[in-house]
Amino acid sequence: MDLELLNREIGKFSKESHGSSNYHQDELFVMGRVSGEFAPLKYLVKKVKGVSDAHSLVKLGFIHDSFELFEIETFAPWFEKQFSRKLLRKQARLISILHLPDTKSVLATIEEVDRCYRNLRQEQILYNNKNLPVQLGEWYAKFIFGLQQQKSTSQRGFDFFVGENRVEVRVQWGDLPSPKGVKIRKSMVELSKHAVIIYLANNFMIREICYLDCDFILRKFACKGHTIFLKDGDIESYFFSKSSKHFDKVVNGGLLLQFANPVLAIKLAEKFE
Repeated sequence: MDLELLNREIGKFSKESHGSSNYHQDELFVMGRVSGEFAPLKYLVKKVKGVSDAHSLVKLGFIHDSFELFEIETFAPWFEKQFSRKLLRKQARLISILHLPDTKSVLATIEEVDRCYRNLRQEQILYNNKNLPVQLGEWYAKFIFGLQQQKSTSQRGFDFFVGENRVEVRVQWGDLPSPKGVKIRKSMVELSKHAVIIYLANNFMIREICYLDCDFILRKFACKGHTIFLKDGDIESYFFSKSSKHFDKVVNGGLLLQFANPVLAIKLAEKFE
């Protein structure tokens, strides 16, 4: 199959209007090399020798993904421009996108990630099989609140302490809150004096911190089985950006400002400069 021809046909399709066709009903689209260019698979089957179905492209290295999984930002505007109609949510759920990854770029990124991970292990930030956001968030908590990390006597892993008091540390990663909230095991709350929640943005910077007394958690929040769900709406009044109640627990305000995202850093600057 001629990949150059394939990309030319995708570009050709994208440069014309197809509002009078029924291609908008298709559920399989192929993404071109140029950003924002797509074409229905049925169209390419007619135009490019060797393209017979999705599998014929998968064999060449294309990835077959649900649009709803990644929601490629350029697809909906392209769809609406090409077919002069809105891309409805019920239709978007059925659409899949075939795209060819830049494997050289992926390999280069993997090599860079490996180098970064080795550096983070050397600096004692990564030490076990937990994922990077969790361990990085725990590392932030250790420095900001002066926590001591000790081998757990009750479970596999490590516990955090301030003096004799155990502190439960939870890390939530993502720019948006989870609908269910932060999950925390009731048994861990019962064993701890305080609970620290470190919210990391997608870029791994701290977007929010919440420091709670565990007795308060047990009094205020109901359990579902052995799990307590701390939803943002229920605890946001205790976020560092809104409440100074536990600022006295911070032992390294400079580090907090250094690793906070700009929005949080501006709100806390006067308190910890």
